[in-house]
Amino acid sequence: MDIRFTNASSLASIDYQIEDNRRDLSPSQYEIIRQVIYHTADFEYYSLLEFSEDALTSGFNALTGGLPIIVDVPAIQVTIVPKLQQTFHNPVYCCGTTGKEVDFSKTKAAFGLLSLAKDRPRSIFVIGQDGFASSTLVELIENEEIFPSLAIVTAPLSIAPDVREYLKSASVPTIHVNSPKGGATVASAIVNGLIDLAWRATINND
Repeated sequence: MDIRFTNASSLASIDYQIEDNRRDLSPSQYEIIRQVIYHTADFEYYSLLEFSEDALTSGFNALTGGLPIIVDVPAIQVTIVPKLQQTFHNPVYCCGTTGKEVDFSKTKAAFGLLSLAKDRPRSIFVIGQDGFASSTLVELIENEEIFPSLAIVTAPLSIAPDVREYLKSASVPTIHVNSPKGGATVASAIVNGLIDLAWRATINND
């Protein structure tokens, strides 16, 4: 089986199924949404994924500038590192595997985020699974302790609906799911889609 043909066929099928329901999206935004749908088989993300105005430009600059990427769970780290190793080589840190001390008022990922963010305030922050870590991310931004180049938040936010409201008008570049649903697979697809777009742009400009 030709995997490339299968992928192209699947993406073409996605295009066909949403052809009559097009949002006002840039080609890059559409490509990332298409990748999320491809990896989740969930067409609802077409209407749920939101981008701030400068999200993709800021994410591109962060990738090409070699800034760190901080993720909340190992599932995201192991999915994006192989693509980064072939492209920009940005370091990736995982909140869920960082730090030995446990604060029982927080999850391990939320506590790890506090530790990692301190010395890497302009990183790309990716919170794909842990709702408590997303709340911690918002606190750090509001307190001006970090200044993310891009915040990608797809953690299921039924436990933190205030985070979802904050992300709609956040002071930093964001990509987020405007819904309680989400997960690490969505976050990974967004990051890998962004890496692909940035890498193609870099190659074409050389």
